Amino acid sequence: MAKSRVQFICQNCGSAHQRWAGKCDACGEWNTLVEEGTAGGIGSGPANTRNARKGRAVVLTSLSGDIEDAPRIVSGIGELDRATGGGFVRGSALLVGGDPGIGKSTLLTQAAAALAAKGHRIVYVSGEEAVAQIRLRAQRLGVADTPVELAAETNVEDILATIADGKRPDLVILDSIQTLWTDMADSAPGTVTQVRAAAQAMIRYAKSTGAAIVLVGHVTKEGQIAGPRVVEHMVDAVLYFEGEGGHHYRILRTVKNRFGPTDEIGVFEMSDKGLREVANPSELFLGERHAKSPGAAVFAGMEGTRPVLVEIQALVAPSSLGTPRRAVVGWDGARLSMVLAVLEAHCGVRFGTHDVYLNVAGGYRISEPAADLAVAAALVSSLTGLALPADCVYFGEISLSGSVRPVAHAQQRLKEAEKLGFGSAVLPLGSEELVGGNGAGGIGANAFQPTELADLVARIAGSRRSRADEEE
Repeated sequence: MAKSRVQFICQNCGSAHQRWAGKCDACGEWNTLVEEGTAGGIGSGPANTRNARKGRAVVLTSLSGDIEDAPRIVSGIGELDRATGGGFVRGSALLVGGDPGIGKSTLLTQAAAALAAKGHRIVYVSGEEAVAQIRLRAQRLGVADTPVELAAETNVEDILATIADGKRPDLVILDSIQTLWTDMADSAPGTVTQVRAAAQAMIRYAKSTGAAIVLVGHVTKEGQIAGPRVVEHMVDAVLYFEGEGGHHYRILRTVKNRFGPTDEIGVFEMSDKGLREVANPSELFLGERHAKSPGAAVFAGMEGTRPVLVEIQALVAPSSLGTPRRAVVGWDGARLSMVLAVLEAHCGVRFGTHDVYLNVAGGYRISEPAADLAVAAALVSSLTGLALPADCVYFGEISLSGSVRPVAHAQQRLKEAEKLGFGSAVLPLGSEELVGGNGAGGIGANAFQPTELADLVARIAGSRRSRADEEE
């Protein structure tokens, strides 16, 4: 009989330690090592060396050859299919994470109902809710009549035996992976060992049968999916469901996808009837603009292949503190400090005695550096008290030397802006094939392309002189 041995597993990164310590040497987190028992026959050792079977040769092939597209199951929910790259891939495992109450179960219930209505066999297994609770949600969403098969179970072996009975399911939804446990691991549900073993068993089933598996994961206070990071490496795609509590929209963001792009987003709006698709998110983020307010600039950004227009708001106010405040919501605070430094060093704009507040309207979060130019324009507009043109969009990256660098997808940004009624743009010089009207229309012909950030500051300051001349 194999002798059991004790290991201490880090609940943050999943690394194994021979003895307990207050701090994990792998990830640096404190008080995350938990004692777990493992069988002595599992792992490395002389016994395994004696009992190991002889390996068999596999067929080697070349890089060239026929390529087949991955077979997909299209849900019919456009934003979900966009985020997954065109639908659920058969035989793949998908991990969906998000804050509690953000709408993960609601979205998956709607997707399950849409696929079941098309004739697919869908199995929804919940480890956190009873069947009656899922039925109440289905009634609220108006999909109670769809043939989705429900179960409330947490044991992996029982789940596999259940779904193996009858026709092979096309999609299996497990809510959530932290509640599952398997007889192969001797530890409590939710621990690193159980999460890894349960995920491995379900992924093995997906690869062997061709069924698509969707795993729901909890999120830590840092915003990452709870449990060992190895689970994110085991699955084929990882999606994060994001949203602010004070806003009614939700964003499904792809961070990993072996069968599609990794920078796509799907936008939904939460309502009493569930999640509604938002086909044009730019209108959502620009819905409450005040055109004559200083300190507001419209940024033309990109999320994967989709252009998104969002308003950036800046407030520069005199400070009574020795160290002025710098507050940022929806953008990188370090990048704001860089833009402020460039404005002071190369443009002569002083913020040393002012508090600076920056906000991205609608709770949206911007990650690309192309927002530098829009942020700089909003800051200068708030400091001078001059409102920027209401029909102008801004995008471009600012270097530490004060120059404005080109960014990708300039023409797509301009097309989206023109579609929403914008007539001019401020963008870097040398952006790909845009000026003149080939696809960009009138907005490309009215574009201002500064080579230095000082040119944009001078243009904004010049609007004050032109207004004064008009008043005289």
